[in-house]
Amino acid sequence: MLAALGLFVFDTDTTLFEKMQRERDWRHPRTDRFGARPAAQFAGPGEDRVTLSGTLVPELVGDYYALETLAQMAAEGEAWPLVDGYGNVIGTFTIERLTEDRGNLLDRGEARRNDFTIELSRVD
Repeated sequence: MLAALGLFVFDTDTTLFEKMQRERDWRHPRTDRFGARPAAQFAGPGEDRVTLSGTLVPELVGDYYALETLAQMAAEGEAWPLVDGYGNVIGTFTIERLTEDRGNLLDRGEARRNDFTIELSRVD
């Protein structure tokens, strides 16, 4: 298991991502002061975003319908726990965006290569 989002497990039976990017913010609002630099105050954590990207090649590894399963999860609007392969809970995330780039199409319209990007946003 590479990771899990809710009950969806990223592994060789579903799909594997090749890259995981995490972007986190912390809030420091500033107040202007006369004759001095602005005052800053720590106001807590800000956004926490995770982007998973990879290539699905169903003829070798993965499932044709894995990305559709993730799209159905996103359509439910639920927040899902994201857990890495070591069992560490990264946080609770919603699926904000799923991008697919299908190539090398077969005569039935199935893609032999499907590049994808999944954007998650933390909501706890």
